[in-house]
Amino acid sequence: MRSPFRPPGRAGRLALAAALALAGAPLAVAVSAAPAAALGNGLALTPQMGFNDWNAYGCNVSESLIKSTALAMHNNGMQAAGYQYVNIDDCWMTSSRDSAGQLVPDPAKFPDGISGTAAYVHSLGLKLGIYEDAGTNTCAGFPGSLGHETTDANTFASWGVDYLKYDNCNNTGIPAQTRYTTMRDALAATGRQILFSLCSWGQESVWTWGAGVGDSWRSTGDISSNYGSMLSIFHDNVALASFAGPGHWNDPDMLEIGNGMSATEDQSEFSLWAEMAAPLISGTNIANASATTLSVLTNKNVIAVDQDSLGRQAMQVAATGGLDVLAKPLANGDVSVALFNETGSGATISTTAAASMSTDDATSGVSSTSSSARYHQATSSM
Repeated sequence: MRSPFRPPGRAGRLALAAALALAGAPLAVAVSAAPAAALGNGLALTPQMGFNDWNAYGCNVSESLIKSTALAMHNNGMQAAGYQYVNIDDCWMTSSRDSAGQLVPDPAKFPDGISGTAAYVHSLGLKLGIYEDAGTNTCAGFPGSLGHETTDANTFASWGVDYLKYDNCNNTGIPAQTRYTTMRDALAATGRQILFSLCSWGQESVWTWGAGVGDSWRSTGDISSNYGSMLSIFHDNVALASFAGPGHWNDPDMLEIGNGMSATEDQSEFSLWAEMAAPLISGTNIANASATTLSVLTNKNVIAVDQDSLGRQAMQVAATGGLDVLAKPLANGDVSVALFNETGSGATISTTAAASMSTDDATSGVSSTSSSARYHQATSSM
């Protein structure tokens, strides 16, 4: 959500994003560091898929918004494509706890409470997520969970919550690993399966310890709905491939598809996030999404790359002058390769199977020439 910093954006325009599969052996890339042991709560064995209201609505969240979004996802093909979670972000609660120290849903925004909202979402076969903060207050100034972890975890479980996005504002300087571990333990003690999404903005090298604490962790600052922001976040996240895997994912923030980037840039973000085995959390107005936006969000071939059961994040096997090659091994032995031209000029991006795989006899090549059309729809031969 709203971190106090953002990585600098990079200028440029997209020319090409393509993903294809190459049969062969695993990548010939050494894993630079072993991640912490996975949390092991049985959740997010593939990257989570869903919706979060913040990027499109900010503090204007409500029960009616969440219900209408859930219904739209149920009817427009998103649920069928794999999107499960309908997530409430900040501003859902009142400005103070009740006399028992419990969080109180804003009755004007949520007349049926969070439990009533969850019941409706569950009736559609979807799951409900909620937001809190590992500090004294949320980023928008509402009561935080620091010092109230057990109470709040029990409250969320009693309401039927399935997902917790846990932010990092107003944290009083306590180390993030300490604060997030406390909530991890509180959630586990409820006995309810609640996916735990750490939103610590990539601070304190969260990727080195996040796997043992949460199901995913924000690896960067906040994204904005422009190409420069998306590109900067891609650069930061792509370097962290060795830390991701089933049940523990690098999270480069929500998708900005449908929020003002060009159609080409939207398609490219989706392809890159899929190659990086990132959570696919839409941040747009789902109920009024255009056919173009929905066609990107429900591209079954790109989703298949993201959701591949092997759970490997693509490695960047080449990057020269804004021309990138990413390779992601898949469970069936194929490798999904992405060719990405970051620049505003046409270029030819070439690679070989040998560059992406470790077999000695892999000699076939892959080449693509970008143009002013600037996009080749991602495909997969899975």
